[in-house]
Amino acid sequence: MQRRRFIRNAGVGGAVAMSASALAAPAIAQSTPELKWRMTSSFPKALDTIFGSAEIFTKYVAEATDNKFQIRLFAAGEIVPGLQVADAVQNGTVEMGHTASYYYVGKDPTFALDCAVPFGLNARQQDAWMNWGGGRELMNEFFKDYNIHAIPCGNTGAQMGGWFRKEIKTVDDLKGLKMRTSGFAGEVLSKLGVVPQQIAGGDIYPALEKGTIDAAEWVGPYDDQKLGFNKVAPYYYYPGWWEAGPQLSAYVNTSKWAELPKSYQAIVEAAAAKAHTSMISKYDTQNPKAVRELVASGTKLTPFSPQVLEACFNATNEIYAATVAKNAKFKKVFDSWKPFRAEEVLWFRVAESTLDNFMARQSAAGKL
Repeated sequence: MQRRRFIRNAGVGGAVAMSASALAAPAIAQSTPELKWRMTSSFPKALDTIFGSAEIFTKYVAEATDNKFQIRLFAAGEIVPGLQVADAVQNGTVEMGHTASYYYVGKDPTFALDCAVPFGLNARQQDAWMNWGGGRELMNEFFKDYNIHAIPCGNTGAQMGGWFRKEIKTVDDLKGLKMRTSGFAGEVLSKLGVVPQQIAGGDIYPALEKGTIDAAEWVGPYDDQKLGFNKVAPYYYYPGWWEAGPQLSAYVNTSKWAELPKSYQAIVEAAAAKAHTSMISKYDTQNPKAVRELVASGTKLTPFSPQVLEACFNATNEIYAATVAKNAKFKKVFDSWKPFRAEEVLWFRVAESTLDNFMARQSAAGKL
């Protein structure tokens, strides 16, 4: 009798176990599906820090999902040209892209606030606005019109002012200058007589070498040295006042983002954060050595004059006022961004800048 009871109970237990297994397996499978996505970059593989950050991103996603979620990365030009990443994500040609939002100011100047605008936020301040100042919410509300969900995914830190074939001593020296630059910087510089040219990173060197352009800005010493700009333009100016802390973004097609399980969305966010901090820390490590080597090889490292900076600042404020007056979407984001910038600069004046300036004087005196 005990034996029959045991067999009967075992049968019931087995049936329950099998039923639970049958129910659990599909639930687990649904939460960790096998996905293969494509991600197109605005950058060439030669830029191992910018393109490399996207490689870190895709590797992290794969490892965190036991290779169930794989994102294949493509360099600029392999699927679409570097300046067409937003279009490729918007229309679903690819699920994801890695780009700089200010490339698309021709669509709407509001794009630039997701990346960098003249005399804007430095890298830490940009992070603060995006994460705690409402920046991400405002930008993704804007991006909905383009079928894009954007995630911060890299920052270069303050950039250089670029490479020039001739000296820039006064504002008059800018007149008629053909310069590769992106975003709002081109509009500001055009007010001062510059003829801006938007050229993808991989095409800058030949344009500068052939004299198609007279000047070009890209990122900073590490990348600029890799691309060989010092071989075709002797004057290297700083600072890049139009890019105090340019943020790169991972664009995700909104429909594809909505289809992802919450666990995968969390992994994508974590992977982007990893790539974000990796990029700026690598630049901060590599740029000092690169700038020393450039100067040693004959590069003339020169600051923009106060007169040039002041003229650019005034022109920038005129452009902002005009853009706010005619673009409601830009105004909505800018009205959050501008007072946040004022507060951040005020705070940095108290501690960060005071200490940085003191340490800079010790460096100039050879005491470090």
